[in-house]
Amino acid sequence: MRLLRNLVADNTGATAVEYGLIAAIISVALLTGYGAFTGALMNVFETITTTINAAGT
Repeated sequence: MRLLRNLVADNTGATAVEYGLIAAIISVALLTGYGAFTGALMNVFETITTTINAAGT
């Protein structure tokens, strides 16, 4: 019974798990933002290309 209480009370690995979860959440947020940024940047380049082609003709 004492072993079970010691295991439940032991929280030495809790900080590592919390940092792992924070890193995972940040990674997902960065990947989502990167996808949105890439799409917006492609739209800007397409608009510039269309404008230059229209001015050249």
